[in-house]
Amino acid sequence: MVKRYAISNYKPTLLHVIIILTLLQLFIALFTNGFAFSQEEGMWHYIGRNWFRNGLAPYQGGVDNKSPLFFAIFGLSDKLFGVNYWFPRAFGTLCQSIGIYFIYKIANRLSGHRAGLLAISFYGLSVLWHGVDGRYVSFTETYDVMFVIVSFYFFLNFPEKNKGLFLSGFCGAIGAAFRLSALFGVVTLFIVSLKKSKKSALVFSIGFLSGISLLLLTATLVGINIKDIYIYSFADNFGQGSTTYHNLLWRMVQFYNMFFYSEVILFYPLVIIYIYIKKRIDWLLLWLILAFVGINVIGNYARVDLKDLLPALSLVGALAVSYLIDKYQLSIKKIMIIIWVVFSPKIVEPLLNFTRLFTGEFQKAKNFCHAPFIEPDESASRQLGLWVKANTSPTDKVFVAGFGSQVQAYSERMSPTIYFNVTQTVVAKKRFLLDMEKNKPEMILVPLFDEYKLYVDPDLRLYIDKLVAADYTFDQCMFNYGVYRLKP
Repeated sequence: MVKRYAISNYKPTLLHVIIILTLLQLFIALFTNGFAFSQEEGMWHYIGRNWFRNGLAPYQGGVDNKSPLFFAIFGLSDKLFGVNYWFPRAFGTLCQSIGIYFIYKIANRLSGHRAGLLAISFYGLSVLWHGVDGRYVSFTETYDVMFVIVSFYFFLNFPEKNKGLFLSGFCGAIGAAFRLSALFGVVTLFIVSLKKSKKSALVFSIGFLSGISLLLLTATLVGINIKDIYIYSFADNFGQGSTTYHNLLWRMVQFYNMFFYSEVILFYPLVIIYIYIKKRIDWLLLWLILAFVGINVIGNYARVDLKDLLPALSLVGALAVSYLIDKYQLSIKKIMIIIWVVFSPKIVEPLLNFTRLFTGEFQKAKNFCHAPFIEPDESASRQLGLWVKANTSPTDKVFVAGFGSQVQAYSERMSPTIYFNVTQTVVAKKRFLLDMEKNKPEMILVPLFDEYKLYVDPDLRLYIDKLVAADYTFDQCMFNYGVYRLKP
């Protein structure tokens, strides 16, 4: 006789929960953005491709304020599978799932298996939220957060104390190499290790410096200029024209939207309960506080930045709920159901995009090049890039004015300038003008939509207008871009 189990008797295992969360992430990540690169992913793929395919190291074949370690992921993606959006997102999902596993290990170490399942439920669901741009699992935050989580795990769990401290610092260095916000987690661990003993702090610091030294040595060996890393990934990201250059009013509005108009508010009652339980600032609260400080110091207030808070919030939430379960004899099964209902992400966009698999391309050229000139989305940008590829030779240089990295990536054509996607610092403008004068492209694409005028400085737009008027002829309009070809 076959024994039948009621669904009500089912007890989720760690593996089951991680598999479910991984599949949810893949569904959200792969069925969004018109099955195409986001604007940021287009930048990173272009730079990574130039590195792995054309031998141009980062900052020689394109500039963005990310590290070579990150560009290598997109370069590997192009090397293995050509121009694609799915590999970086699938790889990011794998790394995020590793982070989920180690969140369980930390919570299990602190308060047992139940706390571990609660922690990964909080963390695994919250990283999928729209409010933290859960669809963009290929961004740097995924990697910096994973390595910080692993760093905390080694700090807390490794049986050989000194080895654990060394590995903790080493992992923290790799996290910081992906994104500087990881340093706030590293500082947390340094403070905790210093409170233990000076020797612990020293071993941790040696691990961190060893990681940084190894990465810099590797960068030098593969031909990356260390000075370029400093300038492009750090120094030129502050001041006028940079991504962090915003006035106080803008910062206040973005702060409110990030912390009071997103799903992250669901954690706030649990944080209050945890503070009530502990009645002091322990290492978890210190981690949370410093991650919060880091978001405000960097000051971009991009929704994806909230991912730096989620590990500490999830662990705090799990321990708070475990306390309530014990104190009031609550049903863990009912609590888990409530968490999965309340914390689950909205999946309307991926569901809609999934249906488009059966209806074919949903952005057609005939819908563009007439008033009102709307900004093309990811799908239309991909089509425009493929059109450029089909209508130019492989050696032709192509420049896409404004934020056109997706078009540049899908065209598989080189830009005449390392600033192929508009960057408006003093350093960037000077280099952009120099590159454009030395290497006039065979084709220039100029946006016709209003966003180009809103977000690109007048001096850059005026330069492009004068250039096409003097040396180029109008070819046609495609996807709300004016296409200009170099005069014979």
